[in-house]
Amino acid sequence: MKISIIIPAYNSAKTVGHVIEACRQLIYPDKEIIVVDDGSTDSTVGIASRYGTQVTIIRQPHMGMSSARNAGWRAATGEICFFTDSDCMPRSDVLALLAPHFKKQNIGAVGGTYDIANPQKPLARLIHEEIFFRHRFMPSYVDFLGSFNCAYRKAALEQAGGFSEGHEMSAGDVNDLPARLLASGWKFTFEVRAAVAHHHETSLYRYLQKQFSYAVWRVRLLKDKNTVRMTGGGIGGMIDLAHPMLGLLLVVALPLLVFHAGRVLYASMFGLYLFLQVPVPVLIMFNRGNPLLLSLIPLTFVRGIVRGLGVAAGYLRYRP
Repeated sequence: MKISIIIPAYNSAKTVGHVIEACRQLIYPDKEIIVVDDGSTDSTVGIASRYGTQVTIIRQPHMGMSSARNAGWRAATGEICFFTDSDCMPRSDVLALLAPHFKKQNIGAVGGTYDIANPQKPLARLIHEEIFFRHRFMPSYVDFLGSFNCAYRKAALEQAGGFSEGHEMSAGDVNDLPARLLASGWKFTFEVRAAVAHHHETSLYRYLQKQFSYAVWRVRLLKDKNTVRMTGGGIGGMIDLAHPMLGLLLVVALPLLVFHAGRVLYASMFGLYLFLQVPVPVLIMFNRGNPLLLSLIPLTFVRGIVRGLGVAAGYLRYRP
């Protein structure tokens, strides 16, 4: 079973060489590497070209990552298409771990977890520790796969028409495709041992900006696709769904602070919201033996409010 490795890249000169090198080292007998340059204006193509016939390069005008992914899988000669991002570095055993899942004919895609490529950055480490902990509790069958580490059966991509090129923001395309495939009867599974090192966000502002955009686009998907389920994943469950709603409520209820009775009510809501931030960071802290990981509490506190504002913005933006 041949696997085509597809790397969409846009102005990725700083990292594309690293991901190509990592993909060359993947332990799997029958593979090809495809880099899709999405109209880069830097030396991305020049760096990828250094590998000669070891890498197939596809060039297109700048049309977005979903368009680049589609160009990649359509040119692929493998039965399985493995997608990773240009700032990622797959571990050498990723393909060997993902491939066996496709022995089941109803499996349309298999996803894996994160490793961290920039552990020296405090925010990146916090983000990674939370994701890593949650992924340990993922069920075998899932309803969402990230673009950084996922393998799709090419037949499933052909049936669905690939990634939606109408969702260019905030990974809307990789939310939309699973929804359509699940509706067609395909199953997704998760392999927690298969890891890809990723450069997590190092800027708090950019991180929260992305969280806001994710929430906006998730509202659009919920309105467009009933098959998308906003599960928290892992052990978060309904608590994760409550975070943005309670965070938004704290913003909307700020006028209550004008009144004495309102302050009491607001303090109760604030306390509940804060309490909900505590369990996961505490579990992570005990699991890793690092008290500094309790810094996740203020991070998730702010993130929940930002996501709540994103949900509100999404409903305003995509109201009938």
